[in-house]
Amino acid sequence: MKVYINGSVGSGKTTLAKTIAAKLRIPRFEIDNFVWERQAISDLRNSEKARNKQFQQAVQLPEWVIEGVYIGRTDKGLKRADKIIFLDIPPYVRTCRISKRFIKQKLKLETATYRQTLRIFYKRFGWNRYFETTMKPVFIQKLQPYQEKTFILNNQEGITALLEVTR
Repeated sequence: MKVYINGSVGSGKTTLAKTIAAKLRIPRFEIDNFVWERQAISDLRNSEKARNKQFQQAVQLPEWVIEGVYIGRTDKGLKRADKIIFLDIPPYVRTCRISKRFIKQKLKLETATYRQTLRIFYKRFGWNRYFETTMKPVFIQKLQPYQEKTFILNNQEGITALLEVTR
């Protein structure tokens, strides 16, 4: 099974990817970790060549879950996926999740692959708005050729139902 998950910041991509990967016992990849070389102090952007190489290696595997907000340079993943999940969670829910995540990570109740800072916290609200106004139509258009394997989910009930039938 190859599952590709898209959605805005705070939509639940990582949580869903972890759940599906654990259920199916298959590798999980965050596109952010192809884009960024994680460092203790500050992340460094990978070169385009390194990022693309890591992504291409992941999609060549026989099974995977890949999640991220990026839509450019990901065509091969969309084509190879057996299921594409677009999390179209309402903006107010994503905003609450962004705040909750920040608090949990600052209290060390939740871990992340990146260093949580106030700067990133505030940027997430802007990314959330930008996604809704600008990127969401791009995502929907990009997913048109893959309608037969795309699931657009906008609430927890839809996510739960999909998980029940996944493999």
